Amino acid sequence: MGNRKLILGIFVLVVALDVVGIITGNQLLRFIFKPMIMLVLMWYYSVIIEPENKLYLAVLFFSFLGDVLLLFDSQLNFTLGLAAFLIAHIMLIKIVVGVLKKSSISQKIMAIIPFALIFSGLLYLLKDNLGELLIPVIIYAFIITTFGVVSLLNYLTEKSIPNLLLLGGATFFILSDSTLAINKFYQSESYFPVFIMITYVLAQYLICKFMIFEGKKEVLSN
Repeated sequence: MGNRKLILGIFVLVVALDVVGIITGNQLLRFIFKPMIMLVLMWYYSVIIEPENKLYLAVLFFSFLGDVLLLFDSQLNFTLGLAAFLIAHIMLIKIVVGVLKKSSISQKIMAIIPFALIFSGLLYLLKDNLGELLIPVIIYAFIITTFGVVSLLNYLTEKSIPNLLLLGGATFFILSDSTLAINKFYQSESYFPVFIMITYVLAQYLICKFMIFEGKKEVLSN
């Protein structure tokens, strides 16, 4: 338990220092601490769950890769960062689909509607400013929307605390990525980068907590 609290404390400190880097415009802080966020979360997960879910470790690795690539402000790095997170989300969808219980047509419709509205509204807002990135952004938006849908469907079929954590994680991820897209392609605001990072970190942490619950459940069932 002591180790977990220590790692969690390090996680909070690393996130705080990265946020300070964003607020002060200190790129050195960002280059040091942003890549550490996913590495510390990976450490936290690995200390609690054994054996680890290898697919989830891959999610954290591709998220780490995406974080590093997005530190560099170029269209190529943005596209590669998008690709890294796209792979991470496809893996997350596979994980969630693997634990999904049977659902009704009405539950499927209820899960699709809110995220489909967000997807449509965001693309309508951004489409004229995306240029060459229109297709990559549509693909990415579709995949993260699908992650939101399966997470909500998972909660609707079994209303539990772990499934609520997963839904919260998916929602924060979509909120973070939507704000990132608006900031980059529509209207930039000074407070957006901090909001993007905080919602992103909350998303990753909540998903990690869900994976810890799932890992413990699997150990108990064996």
